Amino acid sequence: MDHKNGSIVTEFILVGFSGGWELQIFCFVTFSLIYSASVLGNILIIIIVIFSSSLHSPMYFLLGNLSFLDLCLSSSTTPKLITNLFTEPKTISVWGCMTQIFFMHFFGGAEMTLLIVMAFDRYVAICKPLHYRTIMNPRLLNRLVIFSWIIGFLHTMSQMVLTVNLPFCGYNVIDNIFCDLPLVIKLACVETYILELFVIADSGLLSFISFILLLVSYTVILVTVQQKSPGGLPKAMSTLSAHIIVVTLFFGPCIFIYAWPFSSFASNKTLAVFYTAITPLLNPIIYTLRNQKMQDAMRKLHLQHISSI
Repeated sequence: MDHKNGSIVTEFILVGFSGGWELQIFCFVTFSLIYSASVLGNILIIIIVIFSSSLHSPMYFLLGNLSFLDLCLSSSTTPKLITNLFTEPKTISVWGCMTQIFFMHFFGGAEMTLLIVMAFDRYVAICKPLHYRTIMNPRLLNRLVIFSWIIGFLHTMSQMVLTVNLPFCGYNVIDNIFCDLPLVIKLACVETYILELFVIADSGLLSFISFILLLVSYTVILVTVQQKSPGGLPKAMSTLSAHIIVVTLFFGPCIFIYAWPFSSFASNKTLAVFYTAITPLLNPIIYTLRNQKMQDAMRKLHLQHISSI
């Protein structure tokens, strides 16, 4: 199809999940439950970290920030997905689409950086336990969190300044559940080869390199523990396993979506759902069900609430 012929596009059509009303109702109920559980779970972690004195430590401070980013990342796409299930046509304005892309990459870039900070925190805690509180002091923690937000902003702005002014004309159908950057760029009625390469380098390559660095850092931690204290390896594995699961769940879809040439890119709605809706739900589950200290803090706050009534 010749994209260069046609009127100027003012809105895009999100294909979403095509099917009968039974499928639409099923998706509506499913995604509403997932989103509600994700919002409640992440808010619960934030509240527990703030109000439980036993969790006032660097690890849980970073975990609270991770939950906030998960909450924001999920909220940037899922509400629109849910409302579009019962609307025809499933449209989103060009500026609404750009806003969605901006916040997805803003919160995604910040979370990617924060996961690296959390890996550094675990390295210091396991390999330098006597100096942990000195190194991971509140001043450094605040700077690292602010740094992650700055990286997220720079990451999204570096792509948005090249994308927001692209002309769109004629074909305006996005075969996905939200405005995915590669699919939106492919709809532009100008040559976008250089921009495609930039996005691959900015999002795809950065995600891949960060993922490899995180895996290497976890390997270094385990090797260090094995050399210094072989008996401490099971405890280190228990501590790191949750981080490794979260990192894999977060970076896997990012690498699959953004690390390939756009010419071979195909919409994967299941992967898109997993990245924007499932992962923000799994993070609080992983960190609460596998963390005895978090569970104890939840019970303590619950008992305090009951006794105060």
